[in-house]
Amino acid sequence: MRGRIGSLETGPPLRLRVYDALEDLIVERTLLPGEHLSELELAAEFGTSRNPVREALQLLQRDGWVDLRPRQGAFVHEPTVREVDEVFAVRRALEVEAAQRAAVNRSTEDLDALREALEEGREALGNGDPSAVVASNTTFHRVLTRVAQNSVLAGMVGRLDKRIRWYFGPVVEVRGRPSWAEHGQIVDAIERRSSDEAGELMWAHVEATREAFHASLI
Repeated sequence: MRGRIGSLETGPPLRLRVYDALEDLIVERTLLPGEHLSELELAAEFGTSRNPVREALQLLQRDGWVDLRPRQGAFVHEPTVREVDEVFAVRRALEVEAAQRAAVNRSTEDLDALREALEEGREALGNGDPSAVVASNTTFHRVLTRVAQNSVLAGMVGRLDKRIRWYFGPVVEVRGRPSWAEHGQIVDAIERRSSDEAGELMWAHVEATREAFHASLI
């Protein structure tokens, strides 16, 4: 076996670290849809050569975060209406199931965790911090999914997490307070163990955010 297996790297390959950094900047909208991404400038910012940046951009294109255009370079992807609808359709199905299961499975401790997540979002709204509101929205839905007690469901919702954060950012000013009122209604239904009501409220909640994002594209 000696000589047939190379030594392991001490950390993630540089291209993956560049990938993670760029993905976060895109999700947080520090880098905006349609923005040009210069390999040379990014390499200078990250203190790397251009190769790991080029490799990271290729991976980001594969995952739908970046568009590579011949003779033009790399650009942050601009989501289409169809993409948004497809993502929200999947999210709606998963989140409705999560809300219904949470109403059946919730414990007193689970309700406390949901109420705590609600309060975190209210504080962020009161402080006028859009980034914190987006983060709190992620926390709320993550807690609700955990309460549903379905690990496969949680994993599928988790894989959509960054895409949903990316979509919620542009509409947080419009959807922040209404969204938190809807969160509260969903938790109340879960507390009453009203599975059908929790599912219906979640359906309407996800649909309202989808419609708000559509409006932001006009």
